Amino acid sequence: MILKPFLAFILGGFICAIAQILIDKTKLTPARILVCFVVFGTFLGALGLYEPIFEIFGCGISIPLIGFGGNIAAGVKDAIDNEGFLGILKGSLTASSAGLTVALLSGLLSALFSKGKSKNL
Repeated sequence: MILKPFLAFILGGFICAIAQILIDKTKLTPARILVCFVVFGTFLGALGLYEPIFEIFGCGISIPLIGFGGNIAAGVKDAIDNEGFLGILKGSLTASSAGLTVALLSGLLSALFSKGKSKNL
């Protein structure tokens, strides 16, 4: 039982280290790096690799944005199986609706209760 949290910590740290290296050594913005992680997770899910990795590493792969991409891929697969071609559009929104709702509400609450400052360039 002790091994799984350790493996999650190692993989999560590795993913964060890759992001930091990309920020330091390339001209990619953090937003583009995050999008790359979501797309990578979607590819892992589409290839059927996300679930086996999740079984080994748990939240080490599900907490970073790679897990969001894997969730989208799983939702699209299920929706295509159930609804056909329309599932391509509907599945990703259905699978990611909870995460998107939390992100939007968190952003709204942050905007309501914090004071914005302009950047001095």
